[in-house]
Amino acid sequence: MKIQSLTELYEQLPDHELLLVEILRQIIKEQLPAYCKEKISYNVPYFYGNKGICIIWPASMPRGGVSSGVLLGLWQGNKLKDEDQYLQHGSNKKIFYKIYQSTDEIDEIAITKLLKEAIELDLSDGKTPKQI
Repeated sequence: MKIQSLTELYEQLPDHELLLVEILRQIIKEQLPAYCKEKISYNVPYFYGNKGICIIWPASMPRGGVSSGVLLGLWQGNKLKDEDQYLQHGSNKKIFYKIYQSTDEIDEIAITKLLKEAIELDLSDGKTPKQI
């Protein structure tokens, strides 16, 4: 199955995952600058600027390696300071992540701090932001 839109994705998700995805998307969209975009990639929401910034992967979507809950992955997680040690480091050398089982686990302040760091990193390669 190839998901083409958020509507199609939302139709596939159980209610508890849908709520987590919506909250995470809202936090991300509030933090990302205008040059950043969202698309569906690998059947899940993917956010990018000059490079990949983050991804939201619900457990019900195949190939994510998530057995339950919803994963928020930062593409350049290995380059982030993550001073609060909020992210987990799995087998992927670049993507560091946090898996949420309930809305109570979502720490908007920690996520915002990491997103700001990820955006700085996205802009640090000397490229100008991609045009809208």
